[in-house]
Amino acid sequence: MTALTQKERSARAAAKRAARGEVELRARLGPGIFAMIDNLMKWGEIKERTELIQLLIMNAHAAGPDGSAPMLAVPRHDLGSLENVARKLYKAGAAEAARLDRAED
Repeated sequence: MTALTQKERSARAAAKRAARGEVELRARLGPGIFAMIDNLMKWGEIKERTELIQLLIMNAHAAGPDGSAPMLAVPRHDLGSLENVARKLYKAGAAEAARLDRAED
């Protein structure tokens, strides 16, 4: 009996994954999302990222359509009312224009 080569071991593992119907998912994550993943892993005392992702998917699915809706909603930043934002921008612009005018004199 001879030891399998790395290529043979990889082929055998790939065949097993295919037989089980496993699919590899890849995602590029920014530092903010990665920090959230780290926090979730700490809070849940989870050691593997794949375990975290699987648990999140299973729990969101178990919550059903209504229960999972808040978890699947895209978070939006609250900028206050648009009038307040416009007013603040106008004031900041007016102050900068006045400062530039004084600098020219």
